Amino acid sequence: MERRIDFSRERQMLCGRCDHRWRVDLDWIDRWEQGTETCPGCGMTCVHEDSPRVTVDPEDPALDDDRVAQFSWYHTSTQPNWPTRDYDPAAVLTSETRRLMGGGERVAEWAARQRAKALHVGTYEAAVHNMLRRSRDQADQGSQFYLYRVRLKPSVVVGEGWLVDPGNFVGDVVLDEVCLPGVGVARYLNYHEDPGGLSLALGMDAIASVQRIAVPLPDTGDGGWVRDAVAALEGVSGAVVPATGKLARFVRPASSRAVLGRELGAFLAGRLPVNLQDPFASAAAFVEGQDPEQWARRTSGLFDLIDNPTRVLAALDRQGPREV
Repeated sequence: MERRIDFSRERQMLCGRCDHRWRVDLDWIDRWEQGTETCPGCGMTCVHEDSPRVTVDPEDPALDDDRVAQFSWYHTSTQPNWPTRDYDPAAVLTSETRRLMGGGERVAEWAARQRAKALHVGTYEAAVHNMLRRSRDQADQGSQFYLYRVRLKPSVVVGEGWLVDPGNFVGDVVLDEVCLPGVGVARYLNYHEDPGGLSLALGMDAIASVQRIAVPLPDTGDGGWVRDAVAALEGVSGAVVPATGKLARFVRPASSRAVLGRELGAFLAGRLPVNLQDPFASAAAFVEGQDPEQWARRTSGLFDLIDNPTRVLAALDRQGPREV
C-alpha cells in the first residue's frame, strides 16, 4: 500500500516549554532555523534547549499498529544487495587496518557491533532525502545509489508508540536497545530526513521482500532543461575563473563550465522545497571533465525523484520482489 508522496506537506511543531502545538510549512521552519520566527504560544526562539521542534502528526496513518506492515517502506543505499544475511563488515578491511584496530579479536568485536545495528526504512521522501544528504555530507556524490521498496512480514510485531529519533551522531541504532524481545519494528520520529515523518528501526527478520532500482532513473526524454543545459555547457570553455574576495587565496579556482553547471543545478534546486535545495545542489554539482549530456540527464533524473515520483514507483513496480 502506497501513501501519498508530498515533499512539501505541512509539519507539526511542538514547543518544549509551553506545549503549544501548531502546523507550519517548510518555509516557516527555514525562517525559524534562522532565528526570525518564534513560538506563537510563548515567543521562544530556536536557540533555547527546550525550543519547539517538529513532531509526529497525530493523523499519520503509520501510528496505526495494524497498518504498519501494510505500507510500502523505502531505503536508499550504495549497496547493490541490501540487506544481506551474510553481511561481513570486516570484509573490506585491509591487513593494515586490522592491525591498527588491535588485531583479529578486536576486529571480530567491532564486526559484531556493526551487525547488531538496526536497519532503517522510512517514507519515500525520507529515502530520497537521505540519498541527497549522503551525497553532500559523506562524499557519495559520485556513488551509484539504489532505491529499495521494502515489504514487511504481515506477522511482524510493532513496538508500542514511537520514539524520538534514537540514532547517535552518525545515525546508528542498536536494535536490542529499541526493540524488546519479540518486537520486530520500532517507530521513531525522524528529525533529519523528511522531518516529522515516522521511520522504522528493524531487524532483517521483519522484512519479507525488497524491490530495487538504480537511481536516478535514466532520462529517456529530451526535455527542455536537458537540451538547454547541454547546449549551454558545450558552448563555454573550461577556462579557469579566478576566485575573488578576501578569501580568494584559499579557494580553488573553478572553470567557467563548472561555474555554469552550478548555476544550472541551482536553477533546478530553486524549484524544490527549501529543505532540499542545498543537498540537491550539492548532489548535482558539475565537475570539470564530466560529459555535459551525462551530467544533465543525471541531474534531471535526480530532480524527477522529487518532482515526478510516479515514474519512479512505476519502475519499482516492474521489478520482481527479492525475498530476504
